[in-house]
Amino acid sequence: MQYDVAVIGAGVCGAMITRELSKLELQVVMLEKYNDVAMGTSKANSAIVHAGFDAENGTLKAKLNVQGASLMAYYCNKLNVPYKNIGSLVVAYSWEDMQTLDILFERGFQNGVPNMEIISKEKLKAMEPHISDTAIGALWAPTAGIVSPYELAIAATENAIMNGARVMRNSGVFDIEYKNDMFFISTAKGVIKAKYIINCAGVFADKIAGMIGDESFKIIPRKGEYYLLDKIEGNMVNHVLFQCPSKMGKGILVSPTVHGNVLMGPTAIDLDFDSKLDLDTTIDGLNTIKQEIHAVIPELTTRNAITSFAGLRAHLEGDECDFIIRPSEKNEHFINLAGIESPGLTAAPAIARYVGEMFCEMAPEYTKKENFISRRPAPVRVRELSLEERKKLIEKDKRYGRVVCRCEGITEGEIVDAITAPCGARDVDGVKRRTRAGMGRCQAGFCGAKVVELLARELDVPMNQITKHGDNSKIVFKKTK
Repeated sequence: MQYDVAVIGAGVCGAMITRELSKLELQVVMLEKYNDVAMGTSKANSAIVHAGFDAENGTLKAKLNVQGASLMAYYCNKLNVPYKNIGSLVVAYSWEDMQTLDILFERGFQNGVPNMEIISKEKLKAMEPHISDTAIGALWAPTAGIVSPYELAIAATENAIMNGARVMRNSGVFDIEYKNDMFFISTAKGVIKAKYIINCAGVFADKIAGMIGDESFKIIPRKGEYYLLDKIEGNMVNHVLFQCPSKMGKGILVSPTVHGNVLMGPTAIDLDFDSKLDLDTTIDGLNTIKQEIHAVIPELTTRNAITSFAGLRAHLEGDECDFIIRPSEKNEHFINLAGIESPGLTAAPAIARYVGEMFCEMAPEYTKKENFISRRPAPVRVRELSLEERKKLIEKDKRYGRVVCRCEGITEGEIVDAITAPCGARDVDGVKRRTRAGMGRCQAGFCGAKVVELLARELDVPMNQITKHGDNSKIVFKKTK
């Protein structure tokens, strides 16, 4: 199989870039090692749209952060992805912290972040009634927000497929050879040929670059652990609440999610180079979150935690603090994206445009399509419909009247839609990310078996072939009676 461009990695950046390239008259394929898109950093992060005051002035990271924040609402509207512009607060608890806020404000001003303000304790209390009495002020950035990162990646992928792109799952790359002006990419599903490669492999970007002899950077997996609280805690926090940042990142934060839960985390622990699959949560990490969040909102506890999880950030080794987005010195037809940690999600729309422009300069022979489809249709969300709208929908298709996930109000019709979509779910976690079936208080305790049954039925495979998240994560092995 031969393509013009192969994008390696189906995280939010890989998906947005693939969508951007699908605007051109070319053949593009996105290769993903796992059973679904958004299986790496994009499924386990803080889901924050950062305003842009953290990145150092003059860096590519600062530029693309601010651009990405301004573009996020537009893209989420086009792709029908949940997004809320709720703003962020960096909270100060000492006069030393207040001096840090001055530095962040100046940096944000230089980066072009609009409408920032350093606010008093009184205004902070009015905005966040449950904030600790020890807080003395905050940096208010109204352009910040929250988004669903995995839904953004899925939607961008579906829109790319609508425009002719191909996605190959379970296609991990284990070798790349360049000859006769063509890359020969050895994958778990055979050899793929492509004229250009865009390396979006996240924590594995250094491994992919090394396959063409590019050893110019190394990725350290930086693990962050999180608590997710039930929606009953949703009124405890109104904005994204940061502590003052450290050299390890933006610290433990607390934030609403776009679906009404509360997210707390992450920790920041650098792992060994060989620990790029370590997603275990730890007692120490989760206790750290509890202690630090108690100092921010004393009334907020983990009694109503419904799950905990961990994600990995692609942190560059050494003093490099900027994004790497450039052609490799080993081969100018191979574009590296490396170190795309926070604010990588925020920057993703701008990164896609940046790479698209870079590619068009590199390969001007590829012209724009006249019939590009820019909008991904909105999935049916029964829980968001009025009673009259639900009635009409159920009259057309009774599957939308059969509730499968009671916690989140997800119906059989919605699950079937998620399985049969252009980049449809192939496992239980894939259904969860697309519909929220299994993301409620019981964490699939009641709906899990029904989701397995629906996957088997719609994919026309035995139930014992359905997995939780691909590989060997089987749920049902054989009949017992």
